Amino acid sequence: MSWPMYAVDPDAMARFWPHLRQCLADQNIAALPVALAHPAELVPHWRDPALLLSQTCGYPFVTSLRHGVRYVATPRFRAPGCEGAFYRSAVMVRADETAQNIAAMAGRRAAYNSRDSQSGYNALRALVAPWATKGRFLASTSETGSHRASLRAVRVGEADLAAIDVVTLALVQAHAPEETAGLRVLCLTDQAPGLPFVTAPSTSDLDLTRLRTALAAACDGHTPAAQALLLEGVEVLPVEAYAVITAMQDAAERQGYPVLQ
Repeated sequence: MSWPMYAVDPDAMARFWPHLRQCLADQNIAALPVALAHPAELVPHWRDPALLLSQTCGYPFVTSLRHGVRYVATPRFRAPGCEGAFYRSAVMVRADETAQNIAAMAGRRAAYNSRDSQSGYNALRALVAPWATKGRFLASTSETGSHRASLRAVRVGEADLAAIDVVTLALVQAHAPEETAGLRVLCLTDQAPGLPFVTAPSTSDLDLTRLRTALAAACDGHTPAAQALLLEGVEVLPVEAYAVITAMQDAAERQGYPVLQ
């Protein structure tokens, strides 16, 4: 069991875990771990047939994990750019950047966290695709490994722009504001469903209901533990809602822009 996607503040997560564990125990979910796992490789972890609960990015959810996990629910966050269980990415640039829109960033350098990221890669690719010429919009791109590393790359001048999940951005601004000092939001990407909670495909319908009930209680925005993580609650979306993510990819490819470059 893990909670790998928004662990910006370890202290807040350390307070949230016992709260979540108790909510799971209240639903008679057995064999709960003492501590959350911190797997070095997430995809094998998500594909573990014994997976009880984790959170994944929407892009692998609709691609590499399409038949390897069972959808549980989607969190709602109290962060600018979030609407219900949907979120966006903020395109971050330095505060002294003269460009006022994404089209004016042609020929600049972009940083992204990973190629299987909806917020850092797929959403940005879809945003700039209409402005690409012969399959190119940027001078260069660099993979940083995390949103916080992408923020640093822009901040120190190693890149000129990066698309950052607005939940991550809000958490960083709350807990490590120095990491966004000297940066500003250029624009927002189109919205997509938030990062889904998932379980193993073999999870029974009864246990799925218990997981959803436990998550609803744990993520209730009236509790201090949830508030520290900006959580407001959870929603159970139709899995088809995540098709907007593949639609972004397909639209970029139709415009002759299959790769962020």
